[in-house]
Amino acid sequence: MVDSPVPQLQDAGNAPREQAQQLLPVMRALADENRLTLLLTLADGPASNKDLQDSTGLSQALVSHHIAALRDAGMITVSAQGRSNVYSICCEQLATPVHSLAHLASLIPEATEACCLTPSDPIGTDMRSSAEPTA
Repeated sequence: MVDSPVPQLQDAGNAPREQAQQLLPVMRALADENRLTLLLTLADGPASNKDLQDSTGLSQALVSHHIAALRDAGMITVSAQGRSNVYSICCEQLATPVHSLAHLASLIPEATEACCLTPSDPIGTDMRSSAEPTA
């Protein structure tokens, strides 16, 4: 098993607050659209700065800036290949949850339409009770 610099939840017995404290640095790193895009790209395999620029449309400076934040969070590693740096997700154990997050995002619009409030609805309104019956 590969050691990961990403904080591990020590055991299922940890209190939710302790788990939240362990996850906070990682979640902060993921709380940026550009960093999340880069991480999703790297979950598919290693890439150079140029590869990341091409696949995301971000400038070289932005890619480098966000890569540094992901490295600081322990989520990616860098290796030199010739004159380029190649970035990889830190471990296979992280690639699977990253792909799961991407899948979750694809489900959210459907779930939102089915059960959640719209921004104009007052809090406490149950949208399911006002839904039109379907045939």
